[in-house]
Amino acid sequence: MNYNKLGNTDLKVSTICLGTMTWGEQNTEKEGFEQMDFALDHGVNFWDTAELYSIPPKEETFGHTEIIIGNWLKKNHKRDKIILATKVAGPMRSYLRGGGNNYGIEKMTQAVNDSLKRLQTDYIDLYQLHWPERNTNTFGRLGYEHNDTGNWNKFEDVLGNLKKFVDSGKIRHVGLSNETPWGASKFLELSREKNLPRMEAIQNPYSLLNRSYEVGLAEVSVRENIGLLAYSPLASGYLTGKYRNNRFPKNSRMDRDFDFWTRYRKPNTSLAVEKYYEISKKYNVNFAKMSIKFCEIQPFVTSVIIGATTMEQLKTNIESVNVNLTKEIIKEINEVQKIYPNPCP
Repeated sequence: MNYNKLGNTDLKVSTICLGTMTWGEQNTEKEGFEQMDFALDHGVNFWDTAELYSIPPKEETFGHTEIIIGNWLKKNHKRDKIILATKVAGPMRSYLRGGGNNYGIEKMTQAVNDSLKRLQTDYIDLYQLHWPERNTNTFGRLGYEHNDTGNWNKFEDVLGNLKKFVDSGKIRHVGLSNETPWGASKFLELSREKNLPRMEAIQNPYSLLNRSYEVGLAEVSVRENIGLLAYSPLASGYLTGKYRNNRFPKNSRMDRDFDFWTRYRKPNTSLAVEKYYEISKKYNVNFAKMSIKFCEIQPFVTSVIIGATTMEQLKTNIESVNVNLTKEIIKEINEVQKIYPNPCP
């Protein structure tokens, strides 16, 4: 396994991060336990979850993934062996503390305490804002329309709230998710000026089908040492090849929740996937491993978040660290990007 420092912290995280969002929905607790055992045994010390999970988000499965992780921690007593990240949800779901904004001190206090209880731990290593409260483009939305109603918790207020939990020892470090270059820069600026907690990572999508992070945020990551935690490196399975020719295997994400994963059902998705698949075959590299490794080797990436529903998938994903992408492979990948740039932003 390979390791990187998490931002300016003293934490060394595995470059493969164990994603967990299917546990409690597609995966049972027993299967989640098996994944955690295997991942830790193979050097994956960085695990990511969120209060919102399982996915797709539903009231009846809200918090279930954290509960599964908490039960594993209680059983195995290995809290000191892992670096645990979770997220507080932004505004959207009415069943989540009544809906609306969640980054004010009252709701955030409830969120932190509830996550700690579900996770059965007394501290969270990395606490992330799942998406911005302000009106901005997230989750692949294009066509920015400025609409600043002012009805959101301001950056300094949010950092001040997070500081209370850092000072109390409930969280060690803080981070962002689904954030923009402007948002990340404002948080970093205020942390310096006001001596407030510093955002140490940005968890955004990044894959062969969505390299939009390279425009703007990649420079922020490198210059400010706030690395990317790349989610959806396999584009919900498209970059494994299993959906080629419009086939949707039984119990796959596209089979179970087709209407939820609209982000990847775009006009050029299949065309780009086919080109990348051909590269993997030409150089005799497993398609999924090639796709993950491409993310891992980027200079702005701290860790790549994988999400597996079977042990075979998990083993393949973790083994990607051993793949060598030659200059020829990378050149051909970049040529495809020129033809089909970011088909799934």
